[in-house]
Amino acid sequence: MPPEDLKSSLAKFEADLWQAADNLRANSKLDSTAYFMPVLGIIFLRHAANRYDAATKQIEADQASGRMPKRKVQPADYIRRRALWLPETARFDYIMARATVDPAGLPKLVTDAMTAIERDFEPLTNVLPKDYGIFEPKVLEELMRLFNSDRIKKATGDVFGRIYEYFLAKFSIQKAHDNGEFFTPSSLVQLIVNVIEPDHGTVFDPACGSGGMFVQSSHFIEHEGGDTNKKVVFYGQEKNGTTIRITKMNLAVHGLEGKIAEAITYYQDEHTLVGKCNFVMANPPFNVDLVDAERIKNDPRLPFGLPGVNKDKRVSNGNYLWISYFWSYLTNKGRAGFVMSSQASSAGNDEKTVRQKLIETGDVDVMISIKGGFFYTRTVPCELWHFDRNKPADRKDHVLMLDARSIGQLMKGSRKVHEFTAEQTRNLTAIVWLYRGRRDRFLALMQDYFKRQVAECAAVPEKIASFDTALAALDAPFTALVKTVKTLPDLDVEGTRALTETLAELRDGRKACDADSKALLADIAPFGKKSGKNMPATNDQQHAFRKYFDPIAERAKGLTRQVELLYKFASRAVSIAADLAADEAVTQTYDRRATSKLIKQLDEQRRAAVEQLKHAVYFHRQIVWLQDRFPKAEMLAVPGLVKVVARKEIEAADWSLTPGRYVGVAPAEVDEDFNFEQTITDIHAELAGLNSEATELAAKIQQNLEELGL
Repeated sequence: MPPEDLKSSLAKFEADLWQAADNLRANSKLDSTAYFMPVLGIIFLRHAANRYDAATKQIEADQASGRMPKRKVQPADYIRRRALWLPETARFDYIMARATVDPAGLPKLVTDAMTAIERDFEPLTNVLPKDYGIFEPKVLEELMRLFNSDRIKKATGDVFGRIYEYFLAKFSIQKAHDNGEFFTPSSLVQLIVNVIEPDHGTVFDPACGSGGMFVQSSHFIEHEGGDTNKKVVFYGQEKNGTTIRITKMNLAVHGLEGKIAEAITYYQDEHTLVGKCNFVMANPPFNVDLVDAERIKNDPRLPFGLPGVNKDKRVSNGNYLWISYFWSYLTNKGRAGFVMSSQASSAGNDEKTVRQKLIETGDVDVMISIKGGFFYTRTVPCELWHFDRNKPADRKDHVLMLDARSIGQLMKGSRKVHEFTAEQTRNLTAIVWLYRGRRDRFLALMQDYFKRQVAECAAVPEKIASFDTALAALDAPFTALVKTVKTLPDLDVEGTRALTETLAELRDGRKACDADSKALLADIAPFGKKSGKNMPATNDQQHAFRKYFDPIAERAKGLTRQVELLYKFASRAVSIAADLAADEAVTQTYDRRATSKLIKQLDEQRRAAVEQLKHAVYFHRQIVWLQDRFPKAEMLAVPGLVKVVARKEIEAADWSLTPGRYVGVAPAEVDEDFNFEQTITDIHAELAGLNSEATELAAKIQQNLEELGL
């Protein structure tokens, strides 16, 4: 967890990229529908180049070490490393080098690159955009150069996923596509993947959008040591032809293939997969009410019947069509995970009847409530549903209800879009493991947290030492300044007193900080030696290890505050000194410019030290979060968070599958890292989502009343 990386400044970077892309539109006099695909094509080309370069280095290393024969490299070698082999004319560096010689030829170079890729990779035939000739070369060059920066060259697949998501959302807002529902936030997809574990057989997404479910499934398989193309076959359906092109581009750039059909899933089952899927994953459109009931009334994918038909013979709400379809596509051992409107879990009338029948199968496995704001274009809360048609007998009549609405954070640089951190996702997954009796996985996760905690602690001494060195560098200019000030009795009295007081506070603060720093480093040293390479494996050992670190964590938090305070004192002293240096006598011994550089260096070291101290306790916080809720590393009800609910209790609650109805309210907790400003921002974002949902519900109620003739 480096203090600064590309992700930490991604929000600004996305905005810069979008501004450049929008400049392309403005200067080409085209609307968003015309430049939508060409811009995504540039993103595709850059991402493909990054993965190609990374795979090339892997191949060279494998050949040098003997893990791979020293023979001519084949395109299949790149596919095995989740990359797309690129002919020379399709490589980003080649294009930019040629464009330097002939700038006017850039549009043709990009078009030729896309043609070359399609020629050598059959799944992309007629998929990539090739209409770059409609743009002015200079404007296209600006966009290409932005994507050729050192920062973007170092971007990982996750970062490009965010960039894809950002651009898709922005285009959807500009009406390039409908509702922006073709890209599911990666943290939600990751959680679904973690719950259903799609590691073999047929994986189907009947509303596949841009293919994010397939990409995350591949990451899961690779993390488990498998080869995606040997383990699974991806199938998808999508109604929008342009979106299918995006899907195929997304798959290809990750070295994946899939059978994607253009179809309206409400009416079509193009792959004839009923009862054949090992895994089904989807983020379908919510609350659709225009589905023709007559066309689907005998559909074999609706074993629980239609969820309600209005006077116009339209399905009143399409949510339970999707839910029924997902269940029907599964084999008798299959699993499904999907995003669904929060309204669906407690909907009444015919929808409740379908839900009851579904619950009575015993296949509803895990329900997870998600707070609003996880989507760029949708602020309302949602829920993640999970089916398992092979649940063991002891869980057949039970459902795991997990209320995660208190979990998640704003994306950096965003005021309304939320996400789960990687550790929040892992912690939620760990709860599912306990529910399934996988205590070994829970303990292994804790073991990994301890290992990472030790590694972060080991980096603390160096960061603290660097901060101390940067702070000590200010001693000389401050000392010289004080000596000069003492010889100038007519100097600004208030300023002189403020300087004296501030330097006294700095001196006293340094003494306290030095003492606490030495104590912390003394504790960390044996902590690392004690743990060594043998991380605690049993639950008792892990609790003992955690208790040993509890006081260390408190000291680290205290030292963080002291480091911040010292910087404030030093910064204030420099500011006061700058005012005093307006006097010519002071400037003879006090160099404002040099001291300004020193305070900037101190700020850099302060940031690094504070970040490292936070990292040192970050994994401890994850350990505490899990151990406090599940002290025996066993499943139990946690108020406000989780409960395993029996079917009888669900029946008594009107067959509701809303987790909040069962888990109760969590006791108040004191958050030592409480951030008032961010909390207010979160509240405003949530309020906006609730207002949006209220408007949607009011419109729906009005429509229903009109249909009833009221």
